[in-house]
Amino acid sequence: MTTASVILAVVVAVALAFDFTNGFHDTGNAMAASIATGALKPKAAVTLAALLNLVGALISVEVALTVTNAVVTLQDSRGIPKPELLANGGTLLLLIVLGGLVGGIMWNLFTWLLGLPSSSSHALLGGLVGSTIAALGFGGVKWAGDATKLDGVVGKVLLPSLLSPVIALVVSATATWLIFRITARVAESYRERRFRWGQIGSASLVSLAHGTNDAQKTMGIITLALVGTGAVDSKAVYVPLWVKLTAALAIALGTYLGGWRIIRTLGKGLVDISSPQGLAADTASAAVILSSSQLGFALSTTHVASGSILGTGVGRKGAEVRWGVAGRMVAAWAITFPSAALVGALMFWVANALPGLIGAGVVVVLLVAVSGYMWRRAGQTRVDHSNVNDDWHDGSKPEVAVVAHDALTQPHTPQTPQQSAV
Repeated sequence: MTTASVILAVVVAVALAFDFTNGFHDTGNAMAASIATGALKPKAAVTLAALLNLVGALISVEVALTVTNAVVTLQDSRGIPKPELLANGGTLLLLIVLGGLVGGIMWNLFTWLLGLPSSSSHALLGGLVGSTIAALGFGGVKWAGDATKLDGVVGKVLLPSLLSPVIALVVSATATWLIFRITARVAESYRERRFRWGQIGSASLVSLAHGTNDAQKTMGIITLALVGTGAVDSKAVYVPLWVKLTAALAIALGTYLGGWRIIRTLGKGLVDISSPQGLAADTASAAVILSSSQLGFALSTTHVASGSILGTGVGRKGAEVRWGVAGRMVAAWAITFPSAALVGALMFWVANALPGLIGAGVVVVLLVAVSGYMWRRAGQTRVDHSNVNDDWHDGSKPEVAVVAHDALTQPHTPQTPQQSAV
């Protein structure tokens, strides 16, 4: 086996590992509200999400071949790697991709450890940008890109980070206000039971949309590596069947295992959510994600889901929102891209500085060591399906949301949040 073929095998394995972390990191985007309200049991929720992610991942691969073109200039418009990256069997291209993947994985694991929802897409793109800068300089990055296609760092990362949560919050707050206004005279127990059925449908739609979008990133990365080493004919670039299947299975397995720490933050840490609010949040998320896809505007599902849940607190009279938790979450969003880029750059420098397979081997060892450390740290404060719905307590004080509409701003007596011994 050549050096390039061994590194290719390493890149494929690390790409699937990223896909796996993408799955468990983003499970809460679709299922946190349904789990929090009891519409679905925790294990049933992640099982349903995993199946729908699997189906969604196999439905569409239209943009997989050019997914990295959004922020870096490694390929042409057909998805074929640039000739200058193909020396020595494509080793330079493979090391760039390896560095980017490791940057994305490490950020996913770090934010999972802290229980902070963040964008896996932005983590991967940040890692790729960092490793590309380390290899090719700043000229290898699309900063503004084509305004009509909304690509480049501005169109794919900066604008979605600013707009996604705001749009989702407004849509969700409006939906929440309408639901409670329309059902004001309906008995609360009856309303809770009925809206739980609607939650299952809307959460399923978000899971399906997530599968059609996120698994494509890994398919594109693996196919890029295969083309770069000649394993796939550059004259007829396609996503091999085994790549589709392994990427779909990896994200589904990650989803099934459940990112319980993040599910807990979304479901219990932001708002004490009820079934009508859960339906409003999930429906708003699905509407915003699907609408943006039709318009060709890439939004982060994490940002959308988080904004939707916050919107349910803003839109309901007397709801209590933990703005301190939301603030920490937004801070994580702000540093996702540069942090992953820094790690990606460091990993490329390490891999490229050492001869032959040694550099790639050292990077993998570092990844395993850091991942193992964070996994052990997470075990000290375990969160799983058995305690994901326990009452929230972290020292943050919930505050009554201020709702703009006059009908929702009458004096009220907020409930005292229960405390937990978790």
